Amino acid sequence: MSASATVSGPRRRLSVGRTLAWTYLGGVVLVTLFPFYWILRTSFSNNYSLITHPSSLLPVDFTLGAFRRVLGIATSAESLAEGGSGASINILHFAMNSLIFATLSTVLVVFFSLLAAYAFARLQWPGRDLVFSVLLTALMVPGILTLLPNFVLIKDLGLLNTFGGLILPGALFSAFNIFFLRQFMLGLSSEIEEAALIDGASRLRVLFQITLPMTSGPVTTLSILGFIGAWNDYFWPLLVTSDDSVRPLTLALAVFKQSSPQAAPDWAGLMAATLVAALPMLVLFLAFGRRIVDSIGFSGLK
Repeated sequence: MSASATVSGPRRRLSVGRTLAWTYLGGVVLVTLFPFYWILRTSFSNNYSLITHPSSLLPVDFTLGAFRRVLGIATSAESLAEGGSGASINILHFAMNSLIFATLSTVLVVFFSLLAAYAFARLQWPGRDLVFSVLLTALMVPGILTLLPNFVLIKDLGLLNTFGGLILPGALFSAFNIFFLRQFMLGLSSEIEEAALIDGASRLRVLFQITLPMTSGPVTTLSILGFIGAWNDYFWPLLVTSDDSVRPLTLALAVFKQSSPQAAPDWAGLMAATLVAALPMLVLFLAFGRRIVDSIGFSGLK
């Protein structure tokens, strides 16, 4: 046997099962990515020309006019000439609203979840396991059931059309976050924490200077997932906001779609706005996707 064959090892034969598996995976990837391609194709098309060539796989009458309309660069005449509605959307303003909403929601819910998870994982207090069992039942309650009580509470507090009304219902409690962090903390060694307590460190100091660095992976994962979820949230903002001063980007896209006076909506403009709105989330996931997978798989534990 030659040296090259020894180094490279035996070549795998392409069996029928392997061929079917790769064909299936290729089909799944194609079905998953095709909607994103269709958004790109539509956003670079002329809205008038889309009506005449709706099934074209390539951009119809390629133009950047949809992005100019979304960013407020195009004039009303230019917008109408390309099949736009003439309506405008201050996408930077609404993106800032979404950024404030998503950031504050994520910071608060992760912070309070971290405190609660540490209490369940490290502190000894009467009824701890019973309270945690009751907490786990919250995971089985559909979120849709809590929308109406939360809306009534926010209305009675006078927080409609405010960032407080958007953020507070989900900022103080997340059963999944608490469960996820608690399980991770239980797998960590407590020797360093006990030594710090013996030396006179307070519980809060131990939490933020010792435990938190060791749980940075799960905390980052929950922060990213929470930010993406808040950024994409639609139904709760729809209930509690009706003013552009606090309306997030997801609602602004719906308003932009409904503002078309013509029979057909400005699909090119809507897809361009959707792409601009989704781009930060795609970049965020591409940058931290590996960390998310590693943390969920608990591969960071040594």
